[in-house]
Amino acid sequence: MPDRYNSVVTTSNSVRQLAAADFPTRWGKFRIFGFNGKFGKGSGQQREETAVALVMGDLKATPPLVRIHSQCLTGDVFGSLRCDCRQQLEMALSMIAQRGAGVLIYEQQEGRGIGLMAKLQAYELQDAGLDTVEANERLGFKADHREFGLPAEILKALGVSQVRLLSNNPDKVAALERGGIQVIERVPCEVSDNPHAEDYLKTKKEKLGHLFSSR
Repeated sequence: MPDRYNSVVTTSNSVRQLAAADFPTRWGKFRIFGFNGKFGKGSGQQREETAVALVMGDLKATPPLVRIHSQCLTGDVFGSLRCDCRQQLEMALSMIAQRGAGVLIYEQQEGRGIGLMAKLQAYELQDAGLDTVEANERLGFKADHREFGLPAEILKALGVSQVRLLSNNPDKVAALERGGIQVIERVPCEVSDNPHAEDYLKTKKEKLGHLFSSR
């Protein structure tokens, strides 16, 4: 691994790499990096964001496979069937390992950016019949508060300018393109059907514009 992957770097947008370490997983050996950054207009309106990047292999030989994954405690950790998050996370790590190179960026944006407690309140409203968008809006939030500015800066810090993005979300493609990262291919990230998540995935497609070939 080149020396630059072990150094603390700062980009023009005040994104800082704070840590780097070896990270063996059941999918193979990665390097894990910690980043934070500040986004927003004006010093009084800036928000601080943090994310980790799991990096495997040579990112320069060909445009790497990249997954931008938002934190989901309920799915990623507890295996909730209300969403497809854990399945997508494991699919991404498996595909990166199969190719021997790639990046998984894991952002702390629980519940599409509304936070864990609000997400659980949204679950309660969903149990009463609202969909995920309606529940967020009932709580006073937007359907999705994520902006995906940090991942583009992380990729630049890693020396990546072109990617194959593993995602069903066109907003992620647009965000990377706005951030100066060329998405040469969007790779579908579709998981097997789960009846508990059927309404959730239907809302993703119909109200959030997510792209599914099988729905």
